[in-house]
Amino acid sequence: MVYSKTFGSGLRLVVKKMDGLLSVSMGVLVGTGSCFEREEENGISHFIEHMMFKGTHRRSAFEISDAMDRIGAQVNAFTSKDITCYYAKSTSDRAEEAFEILSDFVLDSVFPEEEMEREKGVVLEEISMTEDTPDDLCLDVLAEAYFGREGYGRPILGPAENVRNFSREDLFAYIAERYAPENIVISFAGNIDPARAEELAEKYFESALKKSAFAPRKKEITLCANSLVRTKDIEQVHIAFAWPSLAREDELSDAGLVMNTVFGGGMSSRLFQTVREKLGLAYSVYSYVSAFTEGGLLTVYAGVNPANVQRAQDAILREVGRFRKEKITDDEFQRGKEQLRSSVILAQESTASQMLAYGKYMLYNGCALDLEGRVRRIDGLTKEDCICALERNFDFEKMAAAAVGKIDAPLTIG
Repeated sequence: MVYSKTFGSGLRLVVKKMDGLLSVSMGVLVGTGSCFEREEENGISHFIEHMMFKGTHRRSAFEISDAMDRIGAQVNAFTSKDITCYYAKSTSDRAEEAFEILSDFVLDSVFPEEEMEREKGVVLEEISMTEDTPDDLCLDVLAEAYFGREGYGRPILGPAENVRNFSREDLFAYIAERYAPENIVISFAGNIDPARAEELAEKYFESALKKSAFAPRKKEITLCANSLVRTKDIEQVHIAFAWPSLAREDELSDAGLVMNTVFGGGMSSRLFQTVREKLGLAYSVYSYVSAFTEGGLLTVYAGVNPANVQRAQDAILREVGRFRKEKITDDEFQRGKEQLRSSVILAQESTASQMLAYGKYMLYNGCALDLEGRVRRIDGLTKEDCICALERNFDFEKMAAAAVGKIDAPLTIG
């Protein structure tokens, strides 16, 4: 059972009741992230996410975590390119207490100066950690190569200098603009009655929201088709390639996911079997699809020995060419389709997965997700659908590449 409602302020609620469970996951999803930030703001969405746990008018930072621990609840948050999410999971009988705490720090954080300075140090260490995690760094460099230094090309953590300069006033101003009711979705999934979820959302969130007009920001999106390199003294060279792919709500989006599974999404994929199993050029090699409202990209990543960079690149691009020419076999299609179908169905057993799935869909599309309908559509996919999706990928004129490691020259593209 799925229930949804839009409150008078514009705040949206979606509830997925999952019978037979003893727990409930709850989330506050805000439609903001690094792709909406201006240059001088880059990193502020993520920094606000950290600071939300640092105290309200009613609770100190310790009291927030202590209150959740005392009811046995789990609480966390994340920031992505286009969403910031604060979430908790509790036993069903503790749902009100958990949601009250969650609402308190999302709506009433005070950002104490002393906590600001401490947390800046924490985030600066997180930025340093990314610099020391070359596969993550490679994918950040690839985003810049593909999108440039704006929109989806902006890193989620932002540059260190921005983080150092953020003030309390900057945080409050950004929240006033981006945390407007129309840009927020509350999502519940688990053993909770929809009427009860609505009551909690009304009591602890809708009634306490600061009503403000919402002016959506336009994302700056440019396809740059660059090849960028970051030289680092490490043992491997991490390489990645990106091509335009399908938008989130494209009618062939699921067919595109099946196509990607066949190409590089698992151990039976063509990419894994060729680059790792046959040629022994990489321990880790895979492809994945990132889908956004305006479009998407298909990414291929591999970590290789510096002496094998050219061989690995040639093998990957040769496999792309073979895939485009040979298309998809019946056996590959059936295997990829079953993998997608099972992943969607198995995710329905997780309250956290369902909370995010329904919350994100409501935030992006303004209506409730029909998950059973999606399974039926996956069941109805044909090999020809996947071939059509394949033909809308791998545009080499809009290809981007990135490399991190002992390498001086960018990878060849085009």
